[in-house]
Amino acid sequence: MGGDPWATKVELKKVPTFGDFIQNQYLPYVKAHKRSWITDEGLLRNHAEPLWGKRYMDEITKQDVISLITNHRKTHAPGSCNRLTILLRYAFNLAIRWEVSGITKNPTAGYPLMEENNKLERFLTQEEAARLFTAVTHSDNPMLQYIVPMLILTGARKREVLDAKWEDFDLERSTWRIPLCKAGNARHVPLSAGAVQILNSVPRVNDCPWPFANPKTAKPYVSVFYSWNTARKQAGLKDVRMHDLRHSFASFLVNAGRSLYEVQKLLGHTQIKTTQRYAHLSQESLLSAANVVSDLVPLSAVMPSATVIATTAAANMERLALSAVVSI
Repeated sequence: MGGDPWATKVELKKVPTFGDFIQNQYLPYVKAHKRSWITDEGLLRNHAEPLWGKRYMDEITKQDVISLITNHRKTHAPGSCNRLTILLRYAFNLAIRWEVSGITKNPTAGYPLMEENNKLERFLTQEEAARLFTAVTHSDNPMLQYIVPMLILTGARKREVLDAKWEDFDLERSTWRIPLCKAGNARHVPLSAGAVQILNSVPRVNDCPWPFANPKTAKPYVSVFYSWNTARKQAGLKDVRMHDLRHSFASFLVNAGRSLYEVQKLLGHTQIKTTQRYAHLSQESLLSAANVVSDLVPLSAVMPSATVIATTAAANMERLALSAVVSI
């Protein structure tokens, strides 16, 4: 009938199983291109490979994806389900891009992400920041008084500060080069006068390349949670996470009237959508913005005063009372 059954059979044999594709192609690739490849490996090993590992890639359908994510939702939050969906979508898109035999469409295409309402937004006020600064200066950890202010004044991530080296800072130009950020590339952070003052105040240890190193080991801290937890409780801020200091950095900027574009650049975000989560506007700022209209349109000049309104209301009440007496 014009076909070649043997050629079709040979082509089908080239289609890899999901497990073979992940282990032999996907993971070797992401290990060289994604800093979060360990997370990918764990998600696939624990949730996808047990079900699909021995199935051929071209046998996995959209219904299989729906079933997997639906069952995953029974024990996981929407954010976790979305991460798994995005991971599977990325893996199949790579298979299509690499022209893996038998893969012509992505079974996750058109599958919507779940709405996430569990993103916590916690921002320090100026008074809370002052209390926190006081608490860290009395910490048993002598470096916490430098680490916490550096986080607030730069908006950097915790590991970016803990792993920073002296060679990364140019105090004359007030810049900090972070060699490898979350996006996988280098970024430059401008240093405020306060941040420069912190770096000038940090006690230097001979032959130690890290300014915020553990004095006992002369190496970066693996964790500062216990000293941080003690300090935040003493400041009455037990609900504040260390990452919230980055949130607060953005909040202070926006409330001071800085643009989202500036905040985006300072935080090192590649997408403005990510920055909008941090762009918290305080009620005071919103009220101040609303009052601009009142200042531009002075309706008070033509509106009756409170005294006139009260007098008019009293006169109306008196007329109503007289009318009632007359009717009686």
